[in-house]
Amino acid sequence: MGKKKNKPEGPIKSLKDAEKAVTSDYIGGDTLDELLSKLIRSVEVAKASRGGLPEKIWMKQQFCIGVNDVTRVLERMPAAVASHSVCSSEASTRKALRRAPLVPLQAVLIAADCNPKWLTKHIPTLASTRQVPVLCLKDNKGSSLRLGQVANVRTALAIGIKARDSIINKTIDEVLQGSKLVADEQKISPSISTPTPSPVA
Repeated sequence: MGKKKNKPEGPIKSLKDAEKAVTSDYIGGDTLDELLSKLIRSVEVAKASRGGLPEKIWMKQQFCIGVNDVTRVLERMPAAVASHSVCSSEASTRKALRRAPLVPLQAVLIAADCNPKWLTKHIPTLASTRQVPVLCLKDNKGSSLRLGQVANVRTALAIGIKARDSIINKTIDEVLQGSKLVADEQKISPSISTPTPSPVA
């Protein structure tokens, strides 16, 4: 009667694996305090050098604030592994002429304490397809409140840092390199075994 539809398991598994890999690491405790204080300091320093630009417009140039804005920018970014054909490139060129120039995201910060969880569940998967690192912030005090302090809003579930040449981007680079070094050490340390000295008789 009815035909069974075979679902392709390859891409689904890889997206689930990518989501698990991204969301399995949470930043919390002293590391979170250090990260947020560095970001707030760098935002204050960058604000001082913004010139005569109003603060709200300057913030929009530096950050994507909120789940909808982060999702919108990630969706407009080209996928990391996408096949380009002649027809699709002509259509994308016409669309690009109508939109403002796209500034890619350097990193995305997500508050892990959001309720319900499905509000931000799609962002790590979408970011992994665009090769944008995601930092999940977990705090008992309310990471959404603390994340909002970075962008001078009351609360924020997600903030995307736009890739510009500013002190904010340099701070994020330092954090990402530090977290990459820690992750690499954790991967290497179980595989490296130190030889134990044999008892001498």
